[in-house]
Amino acid sequence: MICIKSNKELEKMRKAGQITAGALNAAGEAIKPGMTTKELDTLIRKYITSHGAKPSFLGYGGFPGSACISVNDEVIHGIPGSRKLKEGDIVSVDVGAYIDGYHGDSCKTFAVGEVSDEAKALMKSTEESLYLAIDMVKPGVRLGDIGAAIQKYNEDNGYSVVREFVGHGVGKDLHEEPEVPNFGKEGRGQRLVAGMVIAIEPMINQGTASIKVMPDQWTVKTQDGKLSAHFEHTIAVTPDGAVILTQP
Repeated sequence: MICIKSNKELEKMRKAGQITAGALNAAGEAIKPGMTTKELDTLIRKYITSHGAKPSFLGYGGFPGSACISVNDEVIHGIPGSRKLKEGDIVSVDVGAYIDGYHGDSCKTFAVGEVSDEAKALMKSTEESLYLAIDMVKPGVRLGDIGAAIQKYNEDNGYSVVREFVGHGVGKDLHEEPEVPNFGKEGRGQRLVAGMVIAIEPMINQGTASIKVMPDQWTVKTQDGKLSAHFEHTIAVTPDGAVILTQP
């Protein structure tokens, strides 16, 4: 069932979103070569808890970290650990914060020092497709319209769209209905209505769309070992269009 949020609920979600955004910004400012993904995770956890919230991901389905930290060919759900970030890496940091009964959810792919032109182009295409989708959000638009736009933008740039993982509703639960695919056909799928809150999160691969789940049962990598980028915002659908809840 799709949960329609009241204005009061949206205010609470804005608070969760702001903490999520602040944690993501703090992570981006701290990222540097030599830092371990566990150190980055600890910084994120401390930021979230210092603002009176809880990390949405910690313990979710048994996940051991406060953030999903995915490096280079890791698409999503990377477990923080002893891996040291290196100059030229790209790292996707997916963060959620839970406060007053509601979640925020956001992700950004960061460059570690100076990265290749190929990595920059992948990150640029992925992020631009997110904002292209956000600009489309308004009551009456179908999820297939949004998915098709993300798919076309990235495929036109020579990239591929991960199929097995998609965006989702957000609210009292971290993952709610509806699913929000990053691919699809125009004119298909659920129509957006005011009061819906969705996470739009393109996961875009430099090579093929094929992925593999690692033995830890969490980390998802590209099948061909090429780079992947991931950008996400939590969006409220209003009569006037999209409001990004996960902004500082």
